[in-house]
Amino acid sequence: QLQLVESGGGLVQPGGSLRLSCVVSGFTVSGVTLVHYAIGWFRQAPGKEREGVSCISRSGGITNYADSVKGRFTISRDNAKNMVYLQMNSLKPEDTAVYYCAADFRPFQSSVCYVKPAEYENWGQGTQVTVSS
Repeated sequence: QLQLVESGGGLVQPGGSLRLSCVVSGFTVSGVTLVHYAIGWFRQAPGKEREGVSCISRSGGITNYADSVKGRFTISRDNAKNMVYLQMNSLKPEDTAVYYCAADFRPFQSSVCYVKPAEYENWGQGTQVTVSS
């Protein structure tokens, strides 16, 4: 079973930066690797629904962002290392949430990704990001 583990969360002051990492493992089907998955980052604040933050296609050529993070967050991936990253700059208190990475198996679509939780089958346990002075 696919396993995703997030790291890099913590407490940061407004205007600060954090880089989240997500390592993916547990590929059990022969020939299937991270390159067959679109990856998304999501977040959930207390009392709120889980919302999409960003996603990246299998090839890395397509990225999408929620309007609230455009221009501040950057998603990237390194398929050779089974890693996905979320660089978060100019952080605001409203970015405070648990951040999750998720994988969407798309063996036949290399250039799409969706910032919608329902599209993703595999989820990590999350990492807490708190933006506060």
